[in-house]
Amino acid sequence: MPTPTDAAARRQLLTTLSGALLLAGSELQAKTPAPQELLSEWSAAHLQGQGRLRFLGLQVYDIRLWTTEPGLTPDAWARKPLALEIEYARNFGARMIAERSLDEMRRAGPVAAEVAERWLRAMAQVFPDVKAGDRITGVQRPEGLSRFFHNGQLRGEVKDAEFTRRFFGIWLGEATSEPSLRDSLLGRR
Repeated sequence: MPTPTDAAARRQLLTTLSGALLLAGSELQAKTPAPQELLSEWSAAHLQGQGRLRFLGLQVYDIRLWTTEPGLTPDAWARKPLALEIEYARNFGARMIAERSLDEMRRAGPVAAEVAERWLRAMAQVFPDVKAGDRITGVQRPEGLSRFFHNGQLRGEVKDAEFTRRFFGIWLGEATSEPSLRDSLLGRR
């Protein structure tokens, strides 16, 4: 049976290890450079959180949430400037990315057929085919504008507040299909 001093020593060790892991995570975030396309949009970018999406054990992409200021809260993301940087681990066609995005956007509620078709056309224009290592960065502006970059080059923008809310809600909204990824992006894990 452990003595009180053994239990106290274990608590101290766990506290020290937890602190070291948090510090290591903070240092990693501090060392991750902001994508150049964000620095052309904002004067400074802060890495809020990051994660990895896997499907059936296979890595699909790594994703990072960038903000203009630290401390984005889960209830404020739709009203703040932010960016999601996705680095793909596999090849995907633009149409597939657009269709999957629309499916995920519908998780937040029904989308009228004519709106869905308009959004699908817009995404097909701004999303390229991607190969492993390619990056797509989506920038959300609070006025309802989404800008999309492929490997640092501007591909286009969508001026639609509901599209913007639904698109970034794929990862940050309450209805996300990946709640643990949402928590990682928002820095809650």
